Amino acid sequence: MQTLAQVLLFAGVAVIVASSWAALWLRGPLVRLHYLSPVTTIGAPLIGVSVVIASGWSLSTGLVLLTVLLLAASGPAMTIALARVIAQREGIAPGESHE
Repeated sequence: MQTLAQVLLFAGVAVIVASSWAALWLRGPLVRLHYLSPVTTIGAPLIGVSVVIASGWSLSTGLVLLTVLLLAASGPAMTIALARVIAQREGIAPGESHE
């Protein structure tokens, strides 16, 4: 089981590092934001599952799973909200009308 935990940890870290390098390499905040979304949807859950496998079931691993679940569920919504704000500031998307 330790080998599986190490493989999942390596895969999660690889996703995060690759996304970070891609975000640094590209230009424009919307493109960078697009390449950082795998961090919350793929990288963090892989690392969280790795921690659970390595540590076994306990209250602390339950908290790790809860945190990873909340991050994976809220990450895409936060990315969309942030992209909308960036697009509104750059004049790409229309702003909110207060009628």
